[in-house]
Amino acid sequence: MIRINFKKTKRVALLCAGVAALSFQGAALAQDDERETSFTVVLNQDAFFGFYPSFNGLIEVSDNVDFSFYGIQWTRPSFGLGGNSGDDLWTEFGAGVNLSYMNDKLNIKPQVGVTAGALLSGGDLDSAGNVTGANFLDGIVPSLTVNYSGDKWEAEWYSGMYLAATNRNDNAALDFLHYWGNTGYKINNYVSAGVHYEVLDNTRDTYIGGDTGTAYEWIGAYVQFSLAKGFFARFTAGVDEEDSSSGDFYKLSVGMSF
Repeated sequence: MIRINFKKTKRVALLCAGVAALSFQGAALAQDDERETSFTVVLNQDAFFGFYPSFNGLIEVSDNVDFSFYGIQWTRPSFGLGGNSGDDLWTEFGAGVNLSYMNDKLNIKPQVGVTAGALLSGGDLDSAGNVTGANFLDGIVPSLTVNYSGDKWEAEWYSGMYLAATNRNDNAALDFLHYWGNTGYKINNYVSAGVHYEVLDNTRDTYIGGDTGTAYEWIGAYVQFSLAKGFFARFTAGVDEEDSSSGDFYKLSVGMSF
């Protein structure tokens, strides 16, 4: 079980924000007219998180190092833990670095993000237990993404910890560990297919009557279609191996890079 020292959490968050700001300033100073940048937008939908657009931007700092920033716009109403009207929609934003190896075939991206909303912290509650306000610093999200794309094979690993940063309610705090891995074969320049494994663990739950455990454990297969200029579409589907779950899982991602 993961335990967090909440007295230090906000200071850690402010330090991470400061490091990200300094990194961005360094990247901007290092840029010239020949520096390359990229921006990728992905529209995602799956059986657990619902619909969630995301983006990732890269600003080249040196030949093998990029400043990275990202965001996820979670839209599932229940993440507001109450009568969601848009003011408590869960929102994630962060920054880090992207390290490239093997002629850009292998990319390693450590990042730190923050969430805003009420999912991890519980938000502000009224006397009846309803969410009446969301937190700017709902949680902190350290993560690591590793991508490999060769001539014939592709692979990806992601792991991220969602840690409650603000606990305005003694009995309302959640932590999660989210990770997945997939690998596939490039059939040609346009089509690839492979296997996907993904787990979401609830590692801390201070709600009255709450309990920790695995929210889902997905295993399945994917097929991806890629076009020129960075356009792609990936569909993934399979079974949920978690004993308390029922039904299958599915995930659709449509993206484009500029």
